[in-house]
Amino acid sequence: MNKKIRKVFAAFASALTLSALLAQASPAVFAQEEEKPQAPEFESTVTHEGEKIEGGTLNYALVSDTAFAGVLNNMLYSGQPDSEVINFFNPGLFGYDENFQYDDEGFGQVELDQENKQVTITIPEGEKWDDGEDITIDDVIFPYYVIGHPDYTGIRYGVDFENVEGMEEYHNGEADEISGLERVDDYTLKVTYKEFPNSMIQAGGGISHYIEPEHVLSEIPVAELEDSEAVRTKPVGFGPFKVESITPGESVTFAVNEYYYKDRPAVDKVQLKVVNPTSIVAELKAGNIDIAQLASSEYETFADASNFSVIGRITNSYSYIGFKMGKWDAEKEEVVYDPELATSNKALRQAMAKALDLPAVSENFYYGIQQQAQSHITPNFTEYISDEVKGYEYDPEGAKKLLADAGFEDKDGDGFVEDPKGQPLTLNYATMSGNSTNESIAQYYIQAWNAIGLNVQLLDGQLIEFNSFYERIQNDDPEVHVYGAAWGMGGDPNPTNLYGPEAEFNFPRWQTEEHNEILDRLNSDDSFDDEFRAQAYADWQKMMMDELPTYPTFWQYDLFAVNKRVSTYDVAIGNDLQWSDIYLTSEQPVKE
Repeated sequence: MNKKIRKVFAAFASALTLSALLAQASPAVFAQEEEKPQAPEFESTVTHEGEKIEGGTLNYALVSDTAFAGVLNNMLYSGQPDSEVINFFNPGLFGYDENFQYDDEGFGQVELDQENKQVTITIPEGEKWDDGEDITIDDVIFPYYVIGHPDYTGIRYGVDFENVEGMEEYHNGEADEISGLERVDDYTLKVTYKEFPNSMIQAGGGISHYIEPEHVLSEIPVAELEDSEAVRTKPVGFGPFKVESITPGESVTFAVNEYYYKDRPAVDKVQLKVVNPTSIVAELKAGNIDIAQLASSEYETFADASNFSVIGRITNSYSYIGFKMGKWDAEKEEVVYDPELATSNKALRQAMAKALDLPAVSENFYYGIQQQAQSHITPNFTEYISDEVKGYEYDPEGAKKLLADAGFEDKDGDGFVEDPKGQPLTLNYATMSGNSTNESIAQYYIQAWNAIGLNVQLLDGQLIEFNSFYERIQNDDPEVHVYGAAWGMGGDPNPTNLYGPEAEFNFPRWQTEEHNEILDRLNSDDSFDDEFRAQAYADWQKMMMDELPTYPTFWQYDLFAVNKRVSTYDVAIGNDLQWSDIYLTSEQPVKE
């Protein structure tokens, strides 16, 4: 399987109806519900027997209740659905193993020189883009000049790119070239960095993994790239497939890329289409879809399926509850933290965490599949996750005490606390729409917070469509106080790009000097020392679970359906399954 680094932005679904949940007086009555069947453990790979047919079309579902945005470029997209489309035709420069560390399976190779703070990137000679043009090292250099450009409209520019020598001068318009980029020859690039942290060994860490067709995109002004035909409807890549046609936001037809640098894919085409979460199981059982991601909350609806297999993996992503505590200063490109906001009060955030019975949520909503997150680092990163840090236990009385001790008291007797200044306090909670039961999860959270005296209400009285949700979160809509979302950590557990003071992805807009000091340690040359790095990560996790700019709720466990006419499929992180090994055993998918 072609490997990629995903930014996962996804809501999690529930299995209880809204009416059933609203009838509950408190989270404790979960125990009164009919016992849910518990899901088994899932393998990450599956193989189906059958004789190979020549070619054929594999039907792939992008499961979403909304259209994909259609920003089909790795430098520019911001939502996971677009990333899922991109991976078929432009999967990224490097390969990585199960620990997200570079291996030799990707298109490009990396050689590290810690002493000189340099990285040498090489690509193979004689390879071509899917339009037949030669791939050269200029296609690796080009993304640095796009992302660093003052007119760049995406969200990738940050500390990793600023760490390249000469990048800040170029970004500020003080230089025409980036001094840290040395073009050695047509297939070799040497990059010099200011600092050389341990993230350099992680795919998705400090080294840019972008490769883009310079011969196509350089003709378009950087400010106009995002809305250009070359990004929206006629993208060029080097992956196993090429884009044949696009119905914007709805579907993409991929054909085999005749210039692909590895073995030819076994199928002739892939037909990708958006399928609503409410109908995906029916589509799978009807044989209309070969491969699709499934919601663990819907396990009961597909547990007995006979025409497809279900495989799964714990991912490098987690769902979380975020607290808005400031704004993004676009001119200065930095977070502006506002300590006067109610959500900037740590006791309030901790109380909201204690109010939620997450094990019961998993049991009743996710059939026990999802695990309560114990840290802001996922279990994939075994070298970095701290055993000393744990998630919050359900403790509503303790939550009430935290609020009272911090000055949040009900002064007018309406059942809801006022803020420490005695002013009425109402918090708007925003989260994404998804399948039909996502609202039940949101209403449970709100009910639990109401039970400890916090007047929390659903923003606009409804869940928000994916693209609109992230637009409001990213633009710091003042009506959003608390929100539910998810992070994909990519291939590097270093949190600087998600929580750093100069990270646009720092959606809570929180920062402190103490936190910045820990980030500096993680990004220092000293972080190559195992003991130093482990201690810095432990300190960071401890601080985050105390301060709670975001409260990690569940480590995400992804499930995938694979029709029994598909020879094999593997979702393990770092797997090296190739599209040449994924063939069909019949012209039509197997039906229920």
